[in-house]
Amino acid sequence: MNTKNDCFIFTIRSIAFYGRLLFTRPSISFSFLPLLLVFCMTFLFVANVTAQLRASVVKVDISPSDSQYLVGYGERKSTGIHDRIYHRIVALDDGKTQFYLISSEICLFSPSEYDNVVAKLQKQHGINPLNVWWSVTHTHSAPEVGPPGIYGVYMGNRVQHTIDTAYTAMIEQSLIKGVLEAKKNLVPARLGVGWGFSQANINRRAIDVDGKASLGLNPDGPVDRRIGLIRIDKADGKPLALIANYPIHGTVLGDKFVQVSGDAPGIVSEYVEGKIGAPVLFINGAAGNIAPIYSVYPTPAAGHLNQFRVLLGDKILEANRKITTTVDTIKLLASSLIVETPRKPGLGWSADMSKYTTTKAGNHFVRLPIRFLKLNNEVAIWSAPIELFCEISNEVRDRSPFPYTFYFGYTNGWFGYLPNAEAWQHGGYEVETVSPFTPSAAGDVTESVVSYLNGEMKSIDPSNKGKSKK
Repeated sequence: MNTKNDCFIFTIRSIAFYGRLLFTRPSISFSFLPLLLVFCMTFLFVANVTAQLRASVVKVDISPSDSQYLVGYGERKSTGIHDRIYHRIVALDDGKTQFYLISSEICLFSPSEYDNVVAKLQKQHGINPLNVWWSVTHTHSAPEVGPPGIYGVYMGNRVQHTIDTAYTAMIEQSLIKGVLEAKKNLVPARLGVGWGFSQANINRRAIDVDGKASLGLNPDGPVDRRIGLIRIDKADGKPLALIANYPIHGTVLGDKFVQVSGDAPGIVSEYVEGKIGAPVLFINGAAGNIAPIYSVYPTPAAGHLNQFRVLLGDKILEANRKITTTVDTIKLLASSLIVETPRKPGLGWSADMSKYTTTKAGNHFVRLPIRFLKLNNEVAIWSAPIELFCEISNEVRDRSPFPYTFYFGYTNGWFGYLPNAEAWQHGGYEVETVSPFTPSAAGDVTESVVSYLNGEMKSIDPSNKGKSKK
């Protein structure tokens, strides 16, 4: 019996069989009645708690075949490919819920692009959008995808050209095809979690003597250097996939570099994949104010791009080796909430994002979607379509009741930056140019997420920890 459905069907058939026996041969059947009751209760209990985890992983090349406009700096077109870029897709199935996590090596996309893709998945294939998270690594050396959204409101001078709809269509089609392949290829699996540490990043909000912030390097600024790992193994213990969560801007390569590249997240993923023999999904964290320690260089050599294989890749491998316990049963619980917070006064809005704003008593509000995923009673993941300052995710993690609390950034779209409250007094690019929020947003989001983790999310008991394997 590998699934809840198998157990349930077996139990129903057993009840039917003994029910017929009860009426046709009562002298025999009444003696079996207590045994039947125990038998049925046992199987119903097993059905509720021992559904075998199944998982799969798919890796799809999304490198362009022609010159493309690159996103992240000023308007510029690619002249070739330095390293190839990919969708990487993991599917998880607990016997009741199927969940899909996609990591794409692109910079950003509008929430309307996410809505468009998941609407197709739901309409054509019956996949619930709540169970599909589409994250990006935030490399600044990859092609643009979909309409510019609010990015065009902030920096319209960067999108004066016509969007290449053919490349966007390829991204969408390959993602949907990859999700369906993952759905088809599910196999029995085991899952483990762990923490690591890397000093590959640094705060990028340089503060001058007048208190003014600018893009630079700030070794004394707040940072988050924890690596969150979720390892998925096949039933025989061989690696199936590794999910690595770490905050770092994809900006080792600067605006002078015009070849397609996954930047540090891509280089690290390929390196770790070569070592473990399985795909690696790099999921960026709260990197709004965090840069790589080598930033915005004109060439990979000048930016020590390959060194990130040691600075971050080897740290991921070290943390992975420390995961010694895995479970074969997982209960997946996906949920969401909307945080309404004031919109920056005077800021325009993108028409394709109309569902993400509202007006009350003449005041405009941002409707920010937050997603949650609970794995048994130990792991809580929350995600948002923003470039979050690390102080916020650090506080949420510190106040969370779950031993493993991960933040997946740049997920299901892009609204811009969400700085912590203290950052506003220093101004700078993230506050003045690319944020739709006000100083109250950090508190609104922090308290909403912490309350949800300690309330609704904690109160739901999966009652399914699975069997440990060491």
